[in-house]
Amino acid sequence: MGSSTPQLLILVVFTIFLSSTPSHNAAHGYSYSNRTTAGECGCADPPAPPPPPPQPSDFLNMRQYQAYLVIQAFKATITCDPNNVTASWVGSRPCNYTGFFCAAPPDATDMPTVASIDFNGFRLCAPSLVGFLDRLPDLALFHANSNNFSGPVPDLTRLPFLYELDLSNNNHSGAFPAAVIPLSNQLVFLDLRFNAFSGAVPGSVFLLDLDVLFLNNNRFGQRLPAELWSSPPPTSPSPNNGFTGPIPSSIGNASSVLLEVLLLNNRLTGCLPYEIGLLGNVTVFDAGGNLLTGPIPLSFGCLARLEQLNLAGNLLYGPVPDAVCWLARVGSLANLSLSENFFTSIGHSCWRLLKSGVLDVRRNCIPGFPDQRPVAECLHFFLFPKFCPSFLSFRA
Repeated sequence: MGSSTPQLLILVVFTIFLSSTPSHNAAHGYSYSNRTTAGECGCADPPAPPPPPPQPSDFLNMRQYQAYLVIQAFKATITCDPNNVTASWVGSRPCNYTGFFCAAPPDATDMPTVASIDFNGFRLCAPSLVGFLDRLPDLALFHANSNNFSGPVPDLTRLPFLYELDLSNNNHSGAFPAAVIPLSNQLVFLDLRFNAFSGAVPGSVFLLDLDVLFLNNNRFGQRLPAELWSSPPPTSPSPNNGFTGPIPSSIGNASSVLLEVLLLNNRLTGCLPYEIGLLGNVTVFDAGGNLLTGPIPLSFGCLARLEQLNLAGNLLYGPVPDAVCWLARVGSLANLSLSENFFTSIGHSCWRLLKSGVLDVRRNCIPGFPDQRPVAECLHFFLFPKFCPSFLSFRA
């Protein structure tokens, strides 16, 4: 009894010491019985997981589901979207996505799906349209003006309903997209302006039965093909490229349909063909900024509906025909720009246009007129033989 008393006393003291000593967690302010929530401490709750992708059964039909898959794959390749249009490209209703429009295709009138795309002005960036445009088989219209799409144009032969294609003002490059040629029986609108296509344009392109064809502001370089006006749209499609050679006499074949001839800023050479005078419906003829030479054919006086004639910046010479200036009195001619050539005189009717500002003949070789070329420059030009026929001939 006596020996166990000290041991019992030590045990009691040790127990009291433990009960009065704070735990390690409590000493550091931790309490498992009074934990605060994330909201109480001001911390953000972890983000909710993204919703699962829609399933095929969520869509109105399988064609919309297939379109959804293509759109999502394309969305993943987009590298810039300044207008945040792709934020709407979610969910099982692709017909509600910004830029997408639905209709029932001819072969499935009870299954509306993506039939039209209008990306005009979205300024989206993507390295390629391959795998997107060519995988929407029900597409009828694709308009993508003013974006930053690049790469080649996809194979479009599996798009049997496509009839309007606008890829203008992008960064496409390489050869002319021959993929459009097999669409000759369906395509009516083709706009490839303001890209970096180069090389030759196949002559068969100009045989397509198009209402609209725009090829300007690319880097095409070839002689103007004779087929250019075989089956033309109302507007000649060729300014601001690198086309060479003469204007084909076949231009006269388009007399019934051609409304505007736009050949400016190329490298065209040779004489103006008299067949231009057969274009009785033309309102604009612009061949400025080329290397055309010779006199203006008298047949130009037959262009009764002409409103604007620009031949500035060429190597034309001889008198300015009175018959051309007469168009301002009997027709609608309001702008006649002949500056930067080598004309030597003007017809009687041209004086009136000169005073009214309709006619511009600066930088020519007309004696006594202001703002003409130096005499030495004119003499040097006329030292060399000229190969175009006389201005008195209709076959200039």
